[in-house]
Amino acid sequence: MGWVLRRCALVFLVTFGTNSYAETNEKSAAGFAQYAVKLQQEALEKGFESALVDSVIADLSYRPTVVKSDKNQPEKKITLDSYLATRVPDWKVKQAIELYEAYKGLLDEIGQKYGVQPRFIVALWGNESNFGKIQGKFPVFSALASLAYEGRREALFKKQFFAALQIVQEGHISASALKGSWAGAMGQSQFMPTSFLHYAVDYDGDGKKDIWQTPADVFASIANFLASEGWDNNYTWGRQVKLVGGYQGEHQGLAKWDFVPLSVWQSRGVRKFDLSDLPSADIKASLIMPDGLNGRIYLVYSNFHTLMKWNRSSYFGISVSYLADRIKKGD
Repeated sequence: MGWVLRRCALVFLVTFGTNSYAETNEKSAAGFAQYAVKLQQEALEKGFESALVDSVIADLSYRPTVVKSDKNQPEKKITLDSYLATRVPDWKVKQAIELYEAYKGLLDEIGQKYGVQPRFIVALWGNESNFGKIQGKFPVFSALASLAYEGRREALFKKQFFAALQIVQEGHISASALKGSWAGAMGQSQFMPTSFLHYAVDYDGDGKKDIWQTPADVFASIANFLASEGWDNNYTWGRQVKLVGGYQGEHQGLAKWDFVPLSVWQSRGVRKFDLSDLPSADIKASLIMPDGLNGRIYLVYSNFHTLMKWNRSSYFGISVSYLADRIKKGD
């Protein structure tokens, strides 16, 4: 999901043990073919249908560009301001508002069922796939198998490979139609295969959890993720703030994200962006400074922590939240 997860690459920050086979064999189409045989055997041992496994394995091809993308994640440092300018431009806000209105009845229904404000569903939809327009063109099975073969996170990508097999075996999509990002993220919600198995929803009741073409399933799947991970529709995500009285944010807890009542932040010198007092409500929040004291500063509530379970980037969480706020304002 995400930039990663990024979607989706951030979920991939976890590093698994290397594979001795991958370490000792030169990465090549021939070596990949041998690795595919091992994947085939393991899939059969897991009980997947032999016809499906044979078909998928026969269509596998080594994708060195996928491995290159994984090894060469962008290292250029950008600021939150520049990130928001590219992720939430005015044209995307305009489209988000138009689509929010176009699907309002369905979004309100799903939002009420799952307890998620519809504007956040639309904001995630827009950030992940530009409202379904950019879903990725890589064959998911070949991409995941290539990344597993590369070896650095073999266990992770093999798990995703077998999850993708389960998705096809359950009849949600055909193997040939299963395309996604270079990292294997799929559909308009850009779920990794394991996320699909946990959170995808067949909202229209046609027997398929179609996050590729069916808006109802896309929206419900996004809402189900948020609801399952602790979303509270009684609250929003947070607010931009300023610091007063010389407070330098030494308690912001960028690693541990101190989660304390607003009254505590008020006493530390945190104020609304207009420098008025924080609300007196009994709400807990964390103070985050993605770009340090000279950048934007936010108090974020529990819902922002839920967004961080979708994608572990604070930049991503803020971009989704910013788009959701602009949808609400209608600008």
